[in-house]
Amino acid sequence: MAAPDYVPKPTDEQPRVYASPPRRPDSWRADRPAEIDGLQPAGPRLGVPGPDQGYAIKLARRFTDRLVLVPGESADDAIAGAVAIATRRASLFGRAPMIHDLTLAFTLWGFLGQAPADLTSVRKERFAAIASPHHYEERREIADAVPDDVLRMTPTEVGALVGVEPTVVLTWLAEPAH
Repeated sequence: MAAPDYVPKPTDEQPRVYASPPRRPDSWRADRPAEIDGLQPAGPRLGVPGPDQGYAIKLARRFTDRLVLVPGESADDAIAGAVAIATRRASLFGRAPMIHDLTLAFTLWGFLGQAPADLTSVRKERFAAIASPHHYEERREIADAVPDDVLRMTPTEVGALVGVEPTVVLTWLAEPAH
C-alpha cells in the first residue's frame, strides 16, 4: 500500500518488485477427479467438445426478433436447436462459436425467412419442447443429423441449398441420426 507523501522514506530502501520463487514446482499432471486421461472419448451422444460453447447461447439471443416462426413454435426451442448445431459446427473448426455458426443453423431450418411448408412441418415436430433440459437427446439428434459437409458450408451456401432444394435437405434432416 502506498504511503502518503509526508511520510519519510529511507533513501537506501529499494522499491519492491515481484520476485519469482527460488524453484519451480513439479509439472502439472491430470490427476484431478474427472480429468480425461488420453484423448477425448468419442461415440454416440457424447457430443463434440469445443472451447467456450456457452457463448453460442448469448449469440443466439440476438436472433430472437428475426425468427420467422409458424403457429405452435417457440423461439426458445428454435434457439436450443440452433445452438446445438452451431456448437457442433464451431467444434469442427476447433474454435468457439461465432455468429456465422448460428446464422447457418437458423438458415438450415428456415427460421430466418419463409421456409417451405414441408420443412416447417418437420421442424415443428423435431423442435417441439427441445429447450427443456430433459430433451438433450432430441437436441443431439438435430445436431447429429446435419452432415459435416453441410456444416463446412457458408451460411449463404446453405441458404441457397434450402431455397433451391428443400427436399434434399429434408432427406437427412427429417430422419433422426443413429
